Amino acid sequence: MSIQRFETGPRMSQVVVHGNTVYLAGVVANQAAGESVTKQTQDILAIIDGHLAKAGTDKTKLLSATIYITDMKTFPEMNAVWDAWVSQGNTPARATVEARLAAPKYNVEIMVIAAK
Repeated sequence: MSIQRFETGPRMSQVVVHGNTVYLAGVVANQAAGESVTKQTQDILAIIDGHLAKAGTDKTKLLSATIYITDMKTFPEMNAVWDAWVSQGNTPARATVEARLAAPKYNVEIMVIAAK
């Protein structure tokens, strides 16, 4: 079975497709870094939409999501954006974890797996 990789660098690929499964690396806010959790989450979800489209799928096919936030106090703020974005009736298995991220300008990181 072949493996496709998109946006591959020396350390990682942003998207890996194996068979009918699409794996995304953790996504952080590129344009909204340093801004509110709401703006960062919106930016991340737009990036995820783009990555999924490159792989030939979309958010209706999400299987799982892992969300990292730097402060659980912002959980409701992040959830408000997530709930408006996620495909109702097609919600993935999900975990949300409080963690320190790679740089202080990031407050949210999301990693998803989807079917093709």
